[in-house]
Amino acid sequence: MPFCPLCRSDAIRHFVDVGVQTYWRCDTCQMTFLDPAQRPNRDVERAHYDSHENDPDDPGYRRFLSKVSGPVIDRTTRGACGIDFGCGPGPALIAVLREAGLDVVGYDPQYRPDASVLERKYDFVTCTEVVEHLHDPARTFSTLFGLLKPSGLLAVMTCFQTDDDRFASWHYRADPTHVCFYRAKTMGWIAQHFGAELTIPIKDVALFQV
Repeated sequence: MPFCPLCRSDAIRHFVDVGVQTYWRCDTCQMTFLDPAQRPNRDVERAHYDSHENDPDDPGYRRFLSKVSGPVIDRTTRGACGIDFGCGPGPALIAVLREAGLDVVGYDPQYRPDASVLERKYDFVTCTEVVEHLHDPARTFSTLFGLLKPSGLLAVMTCFQTDDDRFASWHYRADPTHVCFYRAKTMGWIAQHFGAELTIPIKDVALFQV
């Protein structure tokens, strides 16, 4: 039986099998996760990411990103510096935040792997549609919180898992690169673990203030 990739707990129970895939539930942090032996490899992930069309000029995509950009802009001051972690090949969120007068850089392990930007501290960190892909969320969340200045803001967007009965047919689960699924209680565990104040201003968005 695996341990939880987020909280490292061994309080794990079998959640559900969907076809050949096995999912586990952590009773400590309430994360649901795909069996580690069944995670996609890097080549499969890259091929899937390359198929995404995230046009920075697409009004619909900008509206989608406003779930994060709006709260970040409201809680920061003009000129604040930030990093979009996992920005992907079309960093639309960076463009939106820069237009609002924020100083933003991007990092992505596959598309923008310049690790030098991880050596700085930031007023805010954004992480949109990323954490569900993580094979080692414990390590990545430690990195995210480590990027923040005192009183910094971490904004995370991912589709919260709420309905156990519909998990097997859930479109978000069906994405082959989605391996971790978070509940509001999972975000609460993260906040407590890292000593942050949690706010959920809108569906599927968690704000952590340190």
